[in-house]
Amino acid sequence: MTELTPEQLYRPGLEDVPACKSSISFVDGVAGILDYRGYRVEDLCELSTFEEISYLLVYGKLPTKSQLDQFESKLKSSRKLSPEIIATLKSLPKNTHPMTMLQAMIPVVGAQVEVHNLKDNEKNISDIINIIAKIPTIITYFDRYRKGLNFIEPNNDLTHAANFLFMINGEMPNKEIAKLFDVCLILHAEQTLNASTFSTRVTASTLNNAYTSVSAGVGTLYGPLHGGANEQVLKMLEKIGTVENVRAYVEERIAKKEKIMGVGHRVYTTKDPRAVVLQDLAANLFRSETGNKSLLNIAMELEKIVFEKMSAKGIYPNVDFYSGLVYNKMHIATDLFTPVFAVARSAGWLAHWYEQINDNRLFRPEQIYTGVRGLKYTPIEKRS
Repeated sequence: MTELTPEQLYRPGLEDVPACKSSISFVDGVAGILDYRGYRVEDLCELSTFEEISYLLVYGKLPTKSQLDQFESKLKSSRKLSPEIIATLKSLPKNTHPMTMLQAMIPVVGAQVEVHNLKDNEKNISDIINIIAKIPTIITYFDRYRKGLNFIEPNNDLTHAANFLFMINGEMPNKEIAKLFDVCLILHAEQTLNASTFSTRVTASTLNNAYTSVSAGVGTLYGPLHGGANEQVLKMLEKIGTVENVRAYVEERIAKKEKIMGVGHRVYTTKDPRAVVLQDLAANLFRSETGNKSLLNIAMELEKIVFEKMSAKGIYPNVDFYSGLVYNKMHIATDLFTPVFAVARSAGWLAHWYEQINDNRLFRPEQIYTGVRGLKYTPIEKRS
């Protein structure tokens, strides 16, 4: 059999190139399936909680009642920030984007943790819990700091989802809103080898600690082609303004071959199953809440016209399309949408970090060189 050349093997963006083996999650982009450790994400949204999903992703199995109680207790006891971490957070300019802040602060949390051998699984699990627990506190503290508001201490009587909403808004969320936000966290917790997870695993493959590895994931998530898309979707809907403007907007973007934010996915060639769940959540939330429903109506019309124009090419709404609408209705600031994504995805990143360090191989892909060769050095005085 003839061996393929590097040019024949080359796939821009590593598309369709397996980079690792993992038992954490599974995607079927044609059928629109997302599984966490073998469980359909739709079922987990209905029956489980973010805390239980975090346990499932990290440990590889659903917990017993006592195991989950212990895991939740450790998460709650790890929520608080030390005075040193708070001082560092308050040293940042108030106009810092929350994702830049988060990427900087996670290694600061790690700096307070004793360095240990990565073969010490007990300490590794402790780091995992510490990061999942503290990311929501970091985000809510920074948001209140930049607004000149007093910090709200974590409430250990509340779930992970409810506590975040309490700390960000200063009000106890009702059970329906807390459950809805919990579902959002479950939906965003994991999604195979996406860009930020790959970044996390590449960093982990150098045998780096969990804090540095997750910080790399946060930096990658910030990009507008990844987690930053949910922020851009809301801005797009606001820019469109009315339902009547939608068709002209879509047709203009298609004619100019410009991206429509929240539409299309590198894996899914059908509607993202997470978008299906979020669409229902958004509809229910807007239906139960009073006030302006124009953004939801614009989104629904946009989806209809995108289906008409682009579904033949396998282009449908993705998870970012409706998530911004949901967060906006929960009174979460637009530039916190992507940090909220990180609150959820921290569980998936850390599951991959843990899997990587326990069966490690340093990532070192090849490149195809496209530059010139054989040049002779010219002294600076002879260059023109």
